[in-house]
Amino acid sequence: MTSTLDTTVLDQAPVAVIEKTKPRRQPPYHVILLDDDDHTYVYVISMLRKLFGCSEEKAFQLAYEVDHAGQVVVDTTTLERAEFKRDQVHAFGRDWRIDRCQGSMSATIRPALD
Repeated sequence: MTSTLDTTVLDQAPVAVIEKTKPRRQPPYHVILLDDDDHTYVYVISMLRKLFGCSEEKAFQLAYEVDHAGQVVVDTTTLERAEFKRDQVHAFGRDWRIDRCQGSMSATIRPALD
């Protein structure tokens, strides 16, 4: 028994076109630590090491910069993680080394402009 393949049906079948698209990256955001006079260097360094995984040297550099410039970028990340890190800074607690200290340091987030 011999069979022949009718290719006319195959020639008319729609062809699926698969386009490769690049995944879109989320725009980056800066987590910015704001200076105040109610927290010690020891507090700031400890917080940066615990929340951002900074080395002691890097944490000191960031603490110095926030003290002298009034603010410092401590992380650049996705919006969700930036919000989480900002909230962690706000929840870190007061600096027991300074009596007038009423709570955590302040941080904000901003889009990281190229």
